[in-house]
Amino acid sequence: MKFEYPDQLPVSAAREAIANAVRSSQVVIISGQTGSGKTTQLPKILLELGRGSHGKQIVHTQPRRLAARTVAERIADEMGVHLGDEIGYQVRFTDESSPKTRLRVVTDGILLAQIQRDPHLTRYDTIIIDEAHERSLNIDFLLGYLTALLPQRRDLKLIITSATIDSVKFQKHFEDALHTKVPVIEVSGRTYPVTICYEPLGGTPALMRHVPGFADGEAGEDITNPDAEAMDMPTAVARACTELAILSTHDQGPRDILVFASGERDIRDFEQALRHHFGPRAADMRRPDAIEIVPLFARLSAKEQHRVFESHSHQRIVIATNVAETSLTVPGIRYVVDPGTARISRYSKQAKVQRLPIEPISQASADQRSGRCGRIADGIAIRLYSSEDYESRPRFTEPEILRTSLGAVVLHMLSVGVAKTAEDITDFGFIDPPDIKAVSDGINELTELRAITRKHGSMQLTHTGRQLARIPIDVRLGRMVIEAARSTTPNTLAAVLVIVAFLSLQDPRERPDEKREEADRIHNRYADPTSDF
Repeated sequence: MKFEYPDQLPVSAAREAIANAVRSSQVVIISGQTGSGKTTQLPKILLELGRGSHGKQIVHTQPRRLAARTVAERIADEMGVHLGDEIGYQVRFTDESSPKTRLRVVTDGILLAQIQRDPHLTRYDTIIIDEAHERSLNIDFLLGYLTALLPQRRDLKLIITSATIDSVKFQKHFEDALHTKVPVIEVSGRTYPVTICYEPLGGTPALMRHVPGFADGEAGEDITNPDAEAMDMPTAVARACTELAILSTHDQGPRDILVFASGERDIRDFEQALRHHFGPRAADMRRPDAIEIVPLFARLSAKEQHRVFESHSHQRIVIATNVAETSLTVPGIRYVVDPGTARISRYSKQAKVQRLPIEPISQASADQRSGRCGRIADGIAIRLYSSEDYESRPRFTEPEILRTSLGAVVLHMLSVGVAKTAEDITDFGFIDPPDIKAVSDGINELTELRAITRKHGSMQLTHTGRQLARIPIDVRLGRMVIEAARSTTPNTLAAVLVIVAFLSLQDPRERPDEKREEADRIHNRYADPTSDF
């Protein structure tokens, strides 16, 4: 195993400070901008300190499967080891690790599932919770659970990384809970100046008076302006990318553009608009002025995802979901185009379903996105909304625990044994405790599903509840499977399993651009004229 730390990464300069803090404290918080090298270098510092030895492992959590795999591959590559040996990863349906694995990169959901089988997490001597500023339900539950576990396991070290100034909140939480000082180490991201331009839909171009191939927008957001109506988001993205492509023709070195999108459908729409506008430049990579358009989202095949990290000679436009906001650093990015939206998970109390509406992102998310282009040279970020819109947005994204159904959380807490009453849940070590109304909604949901019984305010899991806790899907979908297995025929169970799989997973079919016809031909084997799918 090689221990080399690239000088250009700010975290390398803080190596000694981090190592000393880990030696002397049980909880350490590393705060620094995205791209500072926290994710890839921190595990190496810990391995060099001797953590993850004597039969124990370091576990390193990531919010997304795509990030877990690419991070493990990158660390294994930098350390000169084969992926799956000393450095491994585990995500849903895939476990690339071995008995000699010292560092295991996992999704936070995998670590949550391990708590049920091993409440003291005895196989680990160090836990890294990466991207804690995302404040997903899993991250908040893990931090709350570890708050209670750390006093029982003095040998366990917890390292939390956060890319925003929210780290003060984490520090206060753990200092209050553990009655000891918690060091925060600031790793300043290496950044060049980033010029931020606002270009709301239908407004004038930000970088030039006229963009070839596009109608000129008139001033501001004038509703009477016919162009304001005509310009949709894909057209606005294409225009912003054209401005940046024209502006960058005289630039030396990397000049790639990163475009953020809310989801796969937006990525396809933006890609189509860009291909339509750039025409032969986007189709023929032999041209000296070629522009390569590369999508990046979780459902792409591993080979397609790797394209983003491969070296290339021509200009590239990468269109990515917010996996590129914090989890992954796409190399060579000089410019960013930010439509200002993302899919945010929300629970609808009326319909009792979890929804994923597209909403405006917070100021912190917008700053994360614009910060993606100041890594290698002076950057430009074009925001496709107004500065007034930016100023009116919340400072941080609301933690998921305050906007989601708590049925699954209550079930998990009961199965692990950390709660018996509603008060236990609100008093649990959450950084932002959920309100009692949301907790009682979660309890009512579990009661309806016959997963729990209540007596004198105390809750107990039923046999169904214990089965439900072991199935890693939405509680209502899990309940369908249990009921079908218990009281119907094997054929009905098979049909229910298909429906539940369809509702809980994204489409498993792959349709790479260069093999569309072959993919369609193979997928047609499963075509059924009577199918609802």
